[in-house]
Amino acid sequence: MMKRITVFSVVVALMTIAVPATADDPGFKVVVNASNPTTSISTEQLARCFMKQTNTWISGETVVAVDQTATSPVRIEFSTAIHERDVNAIKSYWQRQIFSGQGVPPPEKASDDEVLAFVRANPGGIGYVSSGAQVGAGIKVLEVTVR
Repeated sequence: MMKRITVFSVVVALMTIAVPATADDPGFKVVVNASNPTTSISTEQLARCFMKQTNTWISGETVVAVDQTATSPVRIEFSTAIHERDVNAIKSYWQRQIFSGQGVPPPEKASDDEVLAFVRANPGGIGYVSSGAQVGAGIKVLEVTVR
């Protein structure tokens, strides 16, 4: 009887785990201000934008990245897919940058709507929102290509 309960518990636990995002649906979409002429970005370029290693767009506009909060599921997905690190590793990187006086992290916003408002208000803005978010006017979704 105990063996059945254990097996049943394992099966139920496996069934309740969220299905991971596929390559076709990474769980997020990357957004820029609609005035940005860029239409696609590689995962490597995207990571460089968010680590502030790329400072300008091809148009000459300053890159202004915005993150979601550290506990946001979309941030966790983004960090894993784009940085190939968890959120804590990225936060540690920024702590070292701050301590050494070499930079500060992108601002954090608490929701998709706040990210969209930030990007809409900044011509060089770039952010990410959940894949189901409605972006609306003033925003363009970029195609993300693998490195």
